[in-house]
Amino acid sequence: MAEYLKKIKRVLVDRAVEHTPLARRVRQRLSHLPWQVVDKQQDIAPSTDSNQVLYLKEYKGKFLRFCPGTRYYRCCGYRIIHIGENCPLNCTYCILRAYFQDKTLKVWANQNDLWNELDQAFGPNPDHLFRVGTGEFTDSLVLEPITGYSRDLVQFLAAYPNVCLELKTKIVDLSWVESVKRTDRVLPAWSLNSPDVYKKEEIESAPLEERLKAARECARLGFRVCLHFDPIIHYPGWEKGYTQIIEMIFDYLEPENIAYFSLGSFRCMPDLFKIIARESPHSTFIYNEFITGLDGKQRLLLPLRLKQFLFIARKLKQKGLNKQLYFCMESDQVWKKVMGYTPGELGGLNNHLLKLAFGVLV
Repeated sequence: MAEYLKKIKRVLVDRAVEHTPLARRVRQRLSHLPWQVVDKQQDIAPSTDSNQVLYLKEYKGKFLRFCPGTRYYRCCGYRIIHIGENCPLNCTYCILRAYFQDKTLKVWANQNDLWNELDQAFGPNPDHLFRVGTGEFTDSLVLEPITGYSRDLVQFLAAYPNVCLELKTKIVDLSWVESVKRTDRVLPAWSLNSPDVYKKEEIESAPLEERLKAARECARLGFRVCLHFDPIIHYPGWEKGYTQIIEMIFDYLEPENIAYFSLGSFRCMPDLFKIIARESPHSTFIYNEFITGLDGKQRLLLPLRLKQFLFIARKLKQKGLNKQLYFCMESDQVWKKVMGYTPGELGGLNNHLLKLAFGVLV
């Protein structure tokens, strides 16, 4: 079992879902841990980094959501399949550290409700295309060895060829692959960063080489993969660091193996700075030059962002990527300066990425 999973010390389960297939699976795989059935009114003691709780919950909210973007910047139009909250990897820059009040790992165990909602969304109009993913409020695969959630999801979505599922992660788990019937409808995705950032800010994630080996294996099996530089961190020597990871990527992958590749500068709610300063005093990137963006988040000063974007985009284009590159939550001004065009000139970013996801643009 991975080290980050060993931090889980007990399992809680809502009474309403204690006999679901997912709950039975978790109980079997974590049979060595204390198991407690709880009622909804019961107070749950918060998790800590060293004493984490896995909470299998009956979720009553919307499973299928729009990405929480903002109208002030260009959003990719990604639809979220909400399967749980929080992540045990605890990367220093992770925005989830400010989103959630504690470290409790929550998994929505009422999967029949999820399946019903997805069927109602995807089934009535099979000509309407959806690009969806689970990696917004948790890592898509970080709990896969325990829950098998992604395996369940790819099996369910096999009946909906109008849906392309992205599984975004910083770990290596390919146990779900054998359940995929159509490799053109699942996009394995890895978030990557420079070796310096990995060593300092992502210490519980899989090594970069292991992530890229897994991406190469997925390409060998017929998948196209997605890669993400998000967040791009500004630090002394960043040019060398991002050059290194770009060289590494193309040691393992060819441009045609990559469906799309996002670039996003570090941005966060102001509260995250306080959390990083308190819990990760070695993380000095928060003392860079930031401004408050139109969405209220702290963003790296525009000239610094542009310098990084121009450098990284040029390197990636030299390796054979072009229209696969896109920005996460940036303005038309940045798009035009770096890419030479705006999302509107592509027919809209959502439409453009749908075409890439479904292999219409090659």
